[in-house]
Amino acid sequence: MAHVRLEDVNKAYGTIPILRNIDLAIDHGEFVVFVGPSGSGKSTLLRMIGGLERISGGRLLIDNKVVNDVDAADRNLGMVFQSYALYPHMTVRENLAFPLRMAKVARARIDIRVAEIASLLQIAHLLDRKPRQLSGGQRQRVAIGRAIMREPKVFLFDEPLSNLDTDLRVQMRVQIAKLHKQLGNTMIYVTHDQVEAMTMADKIVVLKDGNIEQVGSPHDLYHNPASRFVAGFIGSPKMNFLNGHIEAAHDAGVDVKLDAGARVSVPVHSDELLVGKPITLGIRPDDFSRSAAEKTDIGIELDVDFVEHLGSVTYIYGRAGRESVVAKAPKPEPPKGAGKVRLAASPADCHLFMTNGRALRRLHAPANWS
Repeated sequence: MAHVRLEDVNKAYGTIPILRNIDLAIDHGEFVVFVGPSGSGKSTLLRMIGGLERISGGRLLIDNKVVNDVDAADRNLGMVFQSYALYPHMTVRENLAFPLRMAKVARARIDIRVAEIASLLQIAHLLDRKPRQLSGGQRQRVAIGRAIMREPKVFLFDEPLSNLDTDLRVQMRVQIAKLHKQLGNTMIYVTHDQVEAMTMADKIVVLKDGNIEQVGSPHDLYHNPASRFVAGFIGSPKMNFLNGHIEAAHDAGVDVKLDAGARVSVPVHSDELLVGKPITLGIRPDDFSRSAAEKTDIGIELDVDFVEHLGSVTYIYGRAGRESVVAKAPKPEPPKGAGKVRLAASPADCHLFMTNGRALRRLHAPANWS
C-alpha cells in the first residue's frame, strides 16, 4: 500500500514563501494530478514528495511514516521528468537494467525484469538501440520503464510529455493511463495542461500562488468550481464571465442584473447581506443554446466577431456589451460570420463568484458520473 499525506506543509526560500499550509491526502492506487500555471508551486510540491527539495515546515508521510528527513534514494519512489535523462552511451536494455545493477540484483533477475518491462511498454524491439536512435515518445517510454524497474511504491511524473508534439502527447497520455490500470500503483503527475489533468486524473489538485485552490475529481472541478480561478483554468474554451450585481436574495437563490442588460435568478445558497453587491456570473461555452427552453432562462445578445469551425464543433466569439463571450454554436446551422445572434442559458448551468473570487454554492449541483 502507498498512501501519501501532507500535513500543513510549507516551503520557503529564505524569506520568500513558495508553498503555504498544504494539507492533502493521496490514497493508495490513486492517479493524482497537480495542475496550475507556471510559478504555482506544483513542481516544487512534487519534488518535496520525492525528497529532492527539503520541507520548510509541516510533515510528509508515506504509509504513515514521516519522511521529512529521509533521503530520496530511500523513499522507494519512481521518478520521471521532462528530461529523459537516459545514458547516451548505453543501449535501451542497459538503461533499463541500470537501477537494478546499482542495487546489486542478480543478473538473471535483471534479465527477467527487463523483458517484463519491455513487453509492458511495447519496447522489446528497441532493446539494442541507443537513445539517439529513438523517437521522443520511445525515449519517454524507456525513462518510464527505468522508473518501474525497482517496483516503487509511488510514481512521480514532472511534466513528462512537455517535449513531445501533439500527436505523441495524446499517445503517451493513453500509455500512462493504461500503465496505471495495469500496475495499480499510486501515481502523482505534474502538468500545466488542464486537458492532461482532465483526461488522466482520478483526483486533481489545482494550485495557485503556492496555495491549493481546490481538490476534486475532474467532474467536480468542471461542474462545481470553488473559485473563479478554477472555473477559468479548467475547461477549454474557458468559462465566460459577465459582471453584474445582486438585486435580491431568497430561498430559491439570488436575482442578478448583468451589466450587459439581462436578468436571471440563479439557484445558489445566499443571504440578504449580498443584496447590492457586485457579482460575476459564469457560463460555460457548451451551456449556451440559440433559444430559451424555459421562461426563466437567461437571454444574451451577442455581437459576433469570429466563427471558429473545428469540424465536429463550431464556436462563436463575440461581445455582450463590453464583455467577451465564446459560445458553442448550435447544430445544424451555425452562423457563418459577423452579425448578431441571440443566445440563452439555463440558470441551473450558471455560476456566481464574489469579488474575492470564491463561488457561491449551487443548490442543485450536477451529480457525479457513475
